[in-house]
Amino acid sequence: MSTSLFDLDGRVAIVTGASRGIGAATAQLLAEQGAHVVLVSRKPEGLEAVREVIVASGGKASVIVAHGGVSEDLQRLVRDTVAQCGRLDILVNNAATNPHYGHIAETPMGMVDKTVQVNLRGYFELSSLAARQMKDNGGGAIVNIASINGLKPGLGQGIYSVTKAAVINMTQAFAKECAAWKVRANAVLPGLTDTKFASALTTNEQVLKPALAQIPLGRMAQPREIAPAVLYLASDAASYVTGTTLVVDGGLIGCGGL
Repeated sequence: MSTSLFDLDGRVAIVTGASRGIGAATAQLLAEQGAHVVLVSRKPEGLEAVREVIVASGGKASVIVAHGGVSEDLQRLVRDTVAQCGRLDILVNNAATNPHYGHIAETPMGMVDKTVQVNLRGYFELSSLAARQMKDNGGGAIVNIASINGLKPGLGQGIYSVTKAAVINMTQAFAKECAAWKVRANAVLPGLTDTKFASALTTNEQVLKPALAQIPLGRMAQPREIAPAVLYLASDAASYVTGTTLVVDGGLIGCGGL
């Protein structure tokens, strides 16, 4: 397969939650393939550092501060991206929150609202805004970062798992209805990954040890191991792929884990 299928030269990509973890790794990889990457997070801290790494490597990147749960921010994000870069070709919905770790029936409703606002409503609104813009450009690709918890809920991660299941269904709905616009929508489902976001799991030996025992590859992923799945789905290599979920979990789900 020609590597030109992964060439993103001339394309503009928004990556949310790009200050660290999977978002930062994805942004760097897309930039390596030629995309102008718009780095997004609700706080500027970390974004500039990622931008500097990309630029130092010869890539192109911009920083836009926006909160994934605020409509005005998302509208401004798409508007400013087009104003600065001239177009929008790729959206990676990665920013997420998981404020409650504990029994699902004891989840405070305020935390339910926050998780739904960022993990689901934010993804939905930004996908809607991006799809309409991509339609005007002649097409594009949306990649949602869901989770294997969207297939089988994680213990103590109830509302987070619920939102990720909804993201999977949302991805399929966008894929079906936006295909006529030449806009593809797919989802990446990471398993346990070594990020600050997952630190409640990865730093707790009583949780981590049995979790690793279920993973056929016997370890957690690094963010750089999730990013290539996003690149594939965003690139021409996946030109006939839409509405699918790509599990990247070290074999856990596919080998009957959880």
